[in-house]
Amino acid sequence: MTDPGPKLRRAAFADLTPFEVYRLCRLRVDVFVVEQECAYPELDGRDVEPATEHLWFEDDAEVLATIRVLDDGSTRAIGRVATAATARGRGLAARLIETALESYGGGTLTLGAQAHLEGWYERFGFRRSGPGYDEDGIPHVPMRREPA
Repeated sequence: MTDPGPKLRRAAFADLTPFEVYRLCRLRVDVFVVEQECAYPELDGRDVEPATEHLWFEDDAEVLATIRVLDDGSTRAIGRVATAATARGRGLAARLIETALESYGGGTLTLGAQAHLEGWYERFGFRRSGPGYDEDGIPHVPMRREPA
């Protein structure tokens, strides 16, 4: 029997188990705080909003990659894109972005990209939408994707 690979999961915060919340937050801390040495605002209150959807890949209960999609009224915002160091290069973050586009791509999508990843997001149809800015010591650019 072949290994089915990582399992795609998606849920609103209210539907997450305490263990899932912990694993999602643990990955963010590992990526943003430990690896990038920034004071990334992990719990900004937006995770728990009823319209926020969390998407992630897991394998044996280990979170490999995650994003969240926020409802900003007339737009949706993709954020908190993180991939475990051990899972990089497998296209998991790209698959999560593609899943978000399938679900929400009929409307305008926004995100704040780390500046060095601007080209990566462009491959999904996002374009820079304003001047760059600093977030926790890391250069970022605002990006926007209009519906096709």
